Amino acid sequence: MPNDNEKKLYPMLFSPIYRDIMWGGDLMKIHLGRKVPKSKIPVAESWEVSDRPDAVSVIENGDLAGTTIAGVLESHGKNLMGLAHVPGKPFPLLVKLIDAGKRLSLQVHPDEIACAKMPGAEPKTEMWYVMAAKPGGRIFAGLKHTCTKQRFLETVKSNEIEGCLQSFQSVVGDAYFINSGTVHAIGAGNLLLEIQQNSNTTFRISDWGRLGPDGKPRELHVEEALECVNFADRSSPRVAAESAPASRNRKLPLVNRCPFFNVSALKLVGDWIDSTEAGYPHLLTAINTDVTVKGRSEDVLVERGRTCLIPADYGIYHVKITGAKDGTVVRTTLQ
Repeated sequence: MPNDNEKKLYPMLFSPIYRDIMWGGDLMKIHLGRKVPKSKIPVAESWEVSDRPDAVSVIENGDLAGTTIAGVLESHGKNLMGLAHVPGKPFPLLVKLIDAGKRLSLQVHPDEIACAKMPGAEPKTEMWYVMAAKPGGRIFAGLKHTCTKQRFLETVKSNEIEGCLQSFQSVVGDAYFINSGTVHAIGAGNLLLEIQQNSNTTFRISDWGRLGPDGKPRELHVEEALECVNFADRSSPRVAAESAPASRNRKLPLVNRCPFFNVSALKLVGDWIDSTEAGYPHLLTAINTDVTVKGRSEDVLVERGRTCLIPADYGIYHVKITGAKDGTVVRTTLQ
């Protein structure tokens, strides 16, 4: 039997890592048919690909089943990461599903400059893709042009802060680019795919006056947050969904000017041919239908809502829609 160092890599699926948080919802169960763990506190997040010290993804398919993503990086780092390989570094992205039954806190993430002032903080830029939304669902992201810094500071400790925020109706297929320094909150009734830098640093500005499970207000980090907020950026973070029905395969750019990840929506009506020959791994997330990835190895079924990691050395692969006439796949690359 070949040892792990001799095994060729293939499209890898990982066991979800579920997180219970007070604002969790039910769309993973209702929309995706997930059998989420039962808990007194709702399941709010599923970490689909993670290489965090306290949450390391485990491969669930193929010859390397049971191996962690950290273990694969150690044994096959160059094959997995290609031109993005940095020996000794964890996988640079974190892929999540966010299931918001209640509104999340108003928060902001730091950039590298802010992190230099805060020992232990990690920079975090992210993007969201709306997979499902209940009626009335909203996204809050970015500051309005009419909100001055003074107005922000005056309202930061009250719910009036909502009046400073850009607010959007949740629309399936919309994407949002949340650059570090962007004030944001996910409204109730949203199921989002989140692609982010490998970071868990979040500074809460407001929790809308509610209490945590212990009956006490959750900790806020207003002082740290104010070090991070980019008051000069008033651009809209929304990337509107393509509304026209697809008559042919199309690749729609969602995030293409970010140094940490590039993201596209693949609108498919037939087989999609792609390749990692540029030298970087791909992440494929099946949004609204199952798909099968075919290539040099055995076929891999990627169920709706799941993400597979295709190694940089894999080369040409095909994506085939399974059980539907059309579908959407979100493709993420490191370059």
